[in-house]
Amino acid sequence: MLEPLSPAPLFLRQALDRYPFASRRRVVMGRQGAVATSQPLAAMAGMEMFWAGGNAVDAAVAMAVALTVVEPTSNGIGGDAFALVWDGGGQGRLYGLNASGRSPAALTPERCRGHERIPPCDWLAVTVPGAVSAWQALHQRWGRLPFERLFGPAIRLAREGFPVSPRIAQLWQAAEATYLPLPDPRHEAFKAVFFPQGRAPRAGERWSSPLHAQTLAEIAHSGGESFYRGELAEKLLAFSEATGGLFSRADLAEHRADWVEPIHTDYRGYTVWEIPPNGQGIAALMALNLLEGFELGRIPYEAGERYHLQIEAMKLAFADASQQVADPDYLQVNPAQMLDKRYARQRRQLIGSRAIPLAQPGVPQGGTVYLAAADGNLMVSLIQSNFDGFGSGLLVPGTGIALHNRGTGFTLEPGHPNQVGPRKRPYHTIIPAFLSKDGIPLGPFGVMGGMMQPQGHVQVVVNLVDYGLNPQAALDAPRWRVLLDQGIPQVALESTVPPQVVRELSARGHAVQVVAAEEDYGLFGRGQILLRDGDHLIGASEPRADGLALAW
Repeated sequence: MLEPLSPAPLFLRQALDRYPFASRRRVVMGRQGAVATSQPLAAMAGMEMFWAGGNAVDAAVAMAVALTVVEPTSNGIGGDAFALVWDGGGQGRLYGLNASGRSPAALTPERCRGHERIPPCDWLAVTVPGAVSAWQALHQRWGRLPFERLFGPAIRLAREGFPVSPRIAQLWQAAEATYLPLPDPRHEAFKAVFFPQGRAPRAGERWSSPLHAQTLAEIAHSGGESFYRGELAEKLLAFSEATGGLFSRADLAEHRADWVEPIHTDYRGYTVWEIPPNGQGIAALMALNLLEGFELGRIPYEAGERYHLQIEAMKLAFADASQQVADPDYLQVNPAQMLDKRYARQRRQLIGSRAIPLAQPGVPQGGTVYLAAADGNLMVSLIQSNFDGFGSGLLVPGTGIALHNRGTGFTLEPGHPNQVGPRKRPYHTIIPAFLSKDGIPLGPFGVMGGMMQPQGHVQVVVNLVDYGLNPQAALDAPRWRVLLDQGIPQVALESTVPPQVVRELSARGHAVQVVAAEEDYGLFGRGQILLRDGDHLIGASEPRADGLALAW
């Protein structure tokens, strides 16, 4: 029997005839459950939980744990995490989880004297890792399968090994230049695990980590408690004390993941949701508020004006975010003020036909992995990261715990709300996102890649809402990125951006650089989308990663 579509699903519209850039890859569809992430073996770990009777949260946690093994170039046990979860039970509600860690109590501004910035491969950059607490909190609230069951695929992959996938092998090899020259003996345990034989694994080579497997088994058996208040915590503290770290027993024992209220903005009838500061998701929402005043859908997709308006909106949003985003306990301007539509109208007047050389903040009044999972009741948007590639290059000996360097997100500027200090959460780049319409949840999406993340969110939303692209085409589309670490903003463009757009942006005053595909080491992000359209779950995973979307 054939059941006709009712009504026509919004996100199944095909745009290949209008947008010739779109690849011939197709979205993945199912009805019972779906997963999407940047590494196929991790996606399979999520599906394994579904087939074992688990739900979307079980699948999401299993993928998150597996990604610490199969994509160590971007995340690990010693990283941080954030999540958005739609729970369709009762009235239905979107929950936010901030599992980022705080700095040690001993990390004061005085400790950082003599540095222009916090050194990335040093204990000064290591805050309390929060990823394990995210797995705990999600499972305690929604998990259906036993906590230990969720670790099975990751432990198996770590113990038995797996063939390194091509994109991750490329990122791994690029990291050799950063980590192999580190002369300090405290980095030797890290290099021994991730650079055996003094080099990165090549694509197709089997890599395993028995220490990682043992550590995951300990986390699973203890329900995560060992990491913060047990045997693993003691190992981390011993390594810290022996090598100049700042951690105390209280720093670890007092860590908790926090449930937070998601922030949002309405964009042309759709609601885009993000995690509030200390995450930078508010920058994406501010940029969308600015873009709402322009009729993008009337501008041809491959016109330079469309790129220009988005780039300018993002520059203005970043100017505000860099000034205001910090630990929520230290904010000087609250998110509601930053997202006020009246403030957006004022800032929009700064967008003209020419590039803004250097956007100034206004005054409002008043190397990461992403995954998504969905079933009939729950929808999960989760992101976790070691921040800069493998992170700090510090690995707790005898474990698989590579520690992140999220503390480099602090500034050393005195008086800034994000100034480095004790027991503070730094500015965070990792941001999960979620889309709804008229109170109906559509689903999770995300784009990895440091400061690219809010820029990727804006481009995905514009592609879906203004131009009607389906999720796969919305991810495949050529991307731009504002580069903010050069003083004067520069604009990086993928080599698939049409030449006439490159010429027009240059004529408008943008400092443009076209990046060849072989030189893109994650510069333009790597995204995933899962959307519910009527009875369908629609999944997409973009070609910039080794990723995979699966549905059943």
